[in-house]
Amino acid sequence: MHQYIIRLAKCICNYIASIFVILEFEIRKVAHQKSEILFRSIQPVLWLLMFGQVISHEIVTNSNVAYIDFLTPGILAQSVLFIAIFNGIAVIWERDMGVVQKLVVAPIPRSAIVLGKGLGSAIRAVSQLIVVYILAYFLNVKIDWSLTAILGVLLYLILGAVLFSTFSLVIACIVKTRERFMGIGQVLTMPLFFASNAIYPVAAMPGWLKAIAHSNPLTYEVDALRTIMLQGTSSAYGLGFDFIFMLMVIVVLTMIGTVLYPRLVR
Repeated sequence: MHQYIIRLAKCICNYIASIFVILEFEIRKVAHQKSEILFRSIQPVLWLLMFGQVISHEIVTNSNVAYIDFLTPGILAQSVLFIAIFNGIAVIWERDMGVVQKLVVAPIPRSAIVLGKGLGSAIRAVSQLIVVYILAYFLNVKIDWSLTAILGVLLYLILGAVLFSTFSLVIACIVKTRERFMGIGQVLTMPLFFASNAIYPVAAMPGWLKAIAHSNPLTYEVDALRTIMLQGTSSAYGLGFDFIFMLMVIVVLTMIGTVLYPRLVR
């Protein structure tokens, strides 16, 4: 029994090490893409400074939270979504450069490759977290600045980045070309964003849109971020449910991505 536990521990350690090998590769790419991070930061600035300020008097959140406060976690989640969802283009580019072919034959579990790339998107998303928090400070958003809250926000930000990055990888493995992916990426991103609670409450939606929102992973990410990030807010679904729902989607998408990833080279 003791030997089985040792073997299991070694397998887990080797698996985690494999994930970090892929993550290191992704971090190196981020280090060479500083301008991309800068340009990505413009998006939350525009949404919070322009959209948030203009619409703040028009939308009622049905709570004691000001609209700019309500909007801030949603824009953070949106920024993570937009970064992660286009990770599939990088996967297709890697296929064209021969990187995927090398990873497929490497002694690394395919699921570790998928998760490592998802965590790479989370590294990119951290820059958006910093930008949004700086903006929130100057906009007097009622942010919970405690270390516990910031770590909680970081946890759900990572979950969201891994989830949508893995979803993007699955789509890339199916379409296999950058041109098709760009078209499908645009079609998928906007419905995910608008059919969520990112910029308006679910209670304000018509019945059919509520049903979509309740099956949308972004809704649960925003709910968790809003609950942890803001002072005096409560979760609509429960932080535990938000976590479990997102984790289950990640597991399913990782399994699908593990099967489809080698097909990129066929």
